[in-house]
Amino acid sequence: MKSTFKLFSLLTISIVVLSSCQSSSRGSSSSSLTGWNFNDPSYGNYLKGEFKDNTVPPGMVYIEGGTYTMGLVQDDVMFDWNTTPKQMHVRSFFMDEAEVTNAEYGLFLQYTKDVFPPEDPQFKHIYPSILPDTLVWRKGLGNTNLLSESYLRHPAYSEYPVVGVTWLQANEYCKWRTNAVNLKILMDKGVITNIFKEDSLQFRGKNNFDTDVYLDQPYALFDGDSTIYKKGIPVPRKKGEPKPAKGEFTGRQVTSSDGILSQKFRLPTEVEWEYAAKAIFENREYNNIRGRKKYAWSGKYTRNRSNSKRGDQLANFKQGKGNYSGIAGWSSDGADIPNAVKSYPPNAFGLYDMSGNVAEWVADVYRPIVDAEANDFNYFRGNIFTKKLIDQEGKVVIVDDSQVELDTLVNGKVMPKALPGSFRYIPITKDDTYMRRNYSFADNSDLNDGDQKSSRFFNLEEDQLSGTPRMYNSPIRPESERDSLGNTIVKLEYDKKNRTTLVSNKTRVYKGGSWADREYWLDPAQRRYFPEYISTNYIGFRCATDKVGPMVRNEKKTATPRYNYSNK
Repeated sequence: MKSTFKLFSLLTISIVVLSSCQSSSRGSSSSSLTGWNFNDPSYGNYLKGEFKDNTVPPGMVYIEGGTYTMGLVQDDVMFDWNTTPKQMHVRSFFMDEAEVTNAEYGLFLQYTKDVFPPEDPQFKHIYPSILPDTLVWRKGLGNTNLLSESYLRHPAYSEYPVVGVTWLQANEYCKWRTNAVNLKILMDKGVITNIFKEDSLQFRGKNNFDTDVYLDQPYALFDGDSTIYKKGIPVPRKKGEPKPAKGEFTGRQVTSSDGILSQKFRLPTEVEWEYAAKAIFENREYNNIRGRKKYAWSGKYTRNRSNSKRGDQLANFKQGKGNYSGIAGWSSDGADIPNAVKSYPPNAFGLYDMSGNVAEWVADVYRPIVDAEANDFNYFRGNIFTKKLIDQEGKVVIVDDSQVELDTLVNGKVMPKALPGSFRYIPITKDDTYMRRNYSFADNSDLNDGDQKSSRFFNLEEDQLSGTPRMYNSPIRPESERDSLGNTIVKLEYDKKNRTTLVSNKTRVYKGGSWADREYWLDPAQRRYFPEYISTNYIGFRCATDKVGPMVRNEKKTATPRYNYSNK
């Protein structure tokens, strides 16, 4: 009798729990304010996607946001005040656990060469524009020429960080990675057939897959070939509605509201990179910082203190004049040029080589002072607000194969402004900013530091500004013209104007020490700059992307993080 009563009680509880779960499930799929059902043909099939906060982009780690002191927290021995301490808040984001390698960048090169064959006249500038400059290894008084031939493509260096890339090329990789990841997601979901198995390369040129175009005009891709699409997101059919024919596309295309596609990849901002490198949360107790951090790892020294690797360097850097690795038989850092990624211990966030190996490009335009008074929340300098170009028919303009516009850089290199198959964007206008309080114009690169409002000519009209000196003078672009065949001819000549600074709106920050730098530059707070069109043999990059949804992925809190570090 008692067992029967227990069984009845258990069954009753299960029914109650199940019904409550079903009711909550039904509640989540309907509007709590109108009572309408989402994703229901009886109510117009209006969409509401599901969000699962458990996906980490491939190759990345989660960086929980918070507050930290940006800038030097140790003595500023150089007294340049380039890294004045200021408190900043950083939003949660994802970041590559290591730098982009030669193998990963090589995939980008191979794909671009297939989709935009350089032997086709309309594409001939696209592939060369993303090629790393392998000649950065040459030295007038050095025997390093063979590295120019082997470092990028030899399999011995496939897992080494790519170098010789400009800031502009790093951004092009980020754009391509966004499209590559989302294309794989759609192929894995069965929305798009595996285009790599097609006999003909149907995604060449203007049919190149672009995430923005897919979300806005999915059938503008692949030259409108509907056989590329297999099945979309299931859509409930109304009663009596006939079944679709066999082989016909069913459901609907993926939208942003479904939460299936990846967020855009980009370069990390300076505050994000420094915050991730410092990983100060390993030095905290509750909400207090227990000590200052000089390096990406915990401790005051660069050498490993564990028994098995005692004396080895925790990063790859130049240890002294003519000393890049130590004495033969006891190489203290294991490399005299960049080393393979993940060769050294990660920091508390799980990020490798945030101090040493290669320095890294970040997204920001360089200014000697980071204006924390203007913004202390996810600070970034370099915003250029754009919008999609709309033609006279009201359609968004997609770049055609024959409409590739080229941009001649200061150093004479030629880059396409937009790839075929992508939307054409233009800067926002005054009409777009009318009555706005948060921004007033498109290019905010020199906001409060170099623009007219921050100069002594703030009261002049635009027609009165001609001939007035600029705060940051940058070299002029070389003249270019087209020949009878449409080829770009660049007239290269050195800029003869006297300049007082290398800083401009095209000058970008790079962070972290490298294999060619002394220990001083290993501090994540240090910052240097180069023009965005310049490449070196000691600057690489890694990608970041935004985290959507809640700031914290794990609500469990601990007084102090539990990590074991060999140098503590």
